[in-house]
Amino acid sequence: MRAFFLRTAALVAFVALLWAAHLLNWIIGYGLNPAFGLIPRHVSGLDGVIAMPLLHGSFAHLMANTPPLLVMGGLLVATTTRALLPVNTIVIGLGGGLVWLFGSSAIHIGASGLVFGWFGFLVARGLVDRSLITLGAALVVGVLYGSILWGVLPGQPDVSWEAHLFGAFAGAAAALLVRTHVHAPRIGDVDLD
Repeated sequence: MRAFFLRTAALVAFVALLWAAHLLNWIIGYGLNPAFGLIPRHVSGLDGVIAMPLLHGSFAHLMANTPPLLVMGGLLVATTTRALLPVNTIVIGLGGGLVWLFGSSAIHIGASGLVFGWFGFLVARGLVDRSLITLGAALVVGVLYGSILWGVLPGQPDVSWEAHLFGAFAGAAAALLVRTHVHAPRIGDVDLD
């Protein structure tokens, strides 16, 4: 139980860090975005792979990312145990790396790549692991946030659909690569097709 509270505190601290970083960024006229945002195929923008989730373009942008970060982050905290670091490393590293390699020429910022990564992980892990808990988490995420999948399609101005697409891909890859230990019985002989 102590570990659960520590992971929950880490999630709350992460979201608080996003808000503190945004407040600082707003005070200095959003100067952190061009300095630390992800700029595809530019060495100077490579640090954005890590910094991109910390930066936002407006309070509305950050407000839109906060609830799914808390909900999906809460599901990760409750069900992923010790695999949080490897999962987040894959989501941020692989997702951000793919945006850096293949993204459109723009400054990519925002935690939505992380949101899509957590979405992809939670849904794919439910299908891979097939425990009642992971299937339940996948169902909750699918019902609450399934409509975000439209965000992986190009066409919305000022939206990094690449971060959404590659985040979701990285999350699904993390579900396949990282074994998470959920202490619950698996459902056997379930046909998911």
